[in-house]
Amino acid sequence: MNKPNSNTEILSKKDIENVFHPNTNLVAHKDTGPFILERGDGIYVYDTDGKKYIEGMAGLWCNALGHGNMELAEAAMKQFEKFPYGNLFASKSHEPAIELSEKLVELSPFDDAKVFLGSSGSDANDTQIKLMWYLNNALGRKKKKKFLSRVQAYHGVTLATSSLTGLPTIHGNFDLPQDMFLHTDSPHYFMNHNDGETEAEFLGRIVANLEDLILREGPETIAAMFAEPLMGAGGVILPPNGYFEAIQPILSKYDIPLIDDEVICGFGRTGNVWGAETFGMQPQSLTVAKALSSSYLPISAVILSDEIYTPIAEKSGELGIFGHGYTYGGHPVSCAVALKTLEIYERDNILAHTNTVSPTFQQRLNKCLDHKLVGHTRGVGLIGAMEFVSQQDSNKPFQQKGKVGKLFMDLAKKEGLIVRAIGDIIAFCPPLIISDEQINDMFDIVDNVLDQTFKHSETQRLMQ
Repeated sequence: MNKPNSNTEILSKKDIENVFHPNTNLVAHKDTGPFILERGDGIYVYDTDGKKYIEGMAGLWCNALGHGNMELAEAAMKQFEKFPYGNLFASKSHEPAIELSEKLVELSPFDDAKVFLGSSGSDANDTQIKLMWYLNNALGRKKKKKFLSRVQAYHGVTLATSSLTGLPTIHGNFDLPQDMFLHTDSPHYFMNHNDGETEAEFLGRIVANLEDLILREGPETIAAMFAEPLMGAGGVILPPNGYFEAIQPILSKYDIPLIDDEVICGFGRTGNVWGAETFGMQPQSLTVAKALSSSYLPISAVILSDEIYTPIAEKSGELGIFGHGYTYGGHPVSCAVALKTLEIYERDNILAHTNTVSPTFQQRLNKCLDHKLVGHTRGVGLIGAMEFVSQQDSNKPFQQKGKVGKLFMDLAKKEGLIVRAIGDIIAFCPPLIISDEQINDMFDIVDNVLDQTFKHSETQRLMQ
């Protein structure tokens, strides 16, 4: 093990004294200190002691083109030199925002659409909420203000999007979720099915529960349903076969638009441009972020069908302006980098590459089921997860939830692999540029760490 250098120690001390970390055990952080990364190259990152890691999570599901892409750096610098800041308020515009919006409309599933630019997936979903409220007020549907989401969903951490998110850790001590946000069943068959219930029966039950919830609340009160094609931060949960095909007619029956949160899935992660294509969704609006700029700069977008945009635009004419927007929405440098990112995806045929290497990824992931610690594996394209159980024959979860997952994540880091533990689920989401050889390198580490984790779990009496 590398001995920490003096700079690491200095930075660690400064971090503990000054940095308020998101999504962190703040008490434990005071003792353990930060994991400080210094540079990156392709799918690899290096800490301040020079140790090399495979970045198995593409940062936060976002660094699709890996580190060190000089084309993106040059696109940013060129725009910095030309026009480093501009906004889209009061009809002002600039070329990068115009060209990026045109490209996103071209890629979208809509014949005609408009693009609203922001800085993060959270603010984009917050915009989606406000747009639905605005739309229904414009149409005189004053009661149609509630939103449907799902248990284990993740849609952001603003005040409103935290309420959409269906994770207890996001709600705890924040007085969330707020009223008007409803959560229906998670489509996670592996952990949520009843004894003896087939996947088809499970699907029928949760679809019926969704309709019951709509009727109980009143269809006239529900503005829209948010859904990720697959639920990323909730544990890489893939819906049962036919899930969206089953809920779509119910939503249509009660005039409830489907808002597609493509923040993790968009731009090729699942093997198609949109996760909606992979899972049979028919949305009226899309949220995109993360891979839009390969995470090199903050940017997000709402891609809105003209069916929804037109009444909003007409109402804004009565009021004088459409009173919503962000200082950094449509930032020209972020737009220029995003536009170059989309160009690279298309020019280098990243989608074809993803579909070429994903069989190796999925095969190695599924092979983890051979290990007695693993109760379930799942994935599509270049995203996947394995779920740990204490008893493989019964898929019994651990009594001390999350400890084995964290143990695996910590041991993997020691072996040079960064993954994410979501309780006792280990998520994988490597950069889209990863090669077959690098995928095998990654899962060779996984196999080794599974053995280590099992031995440590037995020693610590977690396997009960």
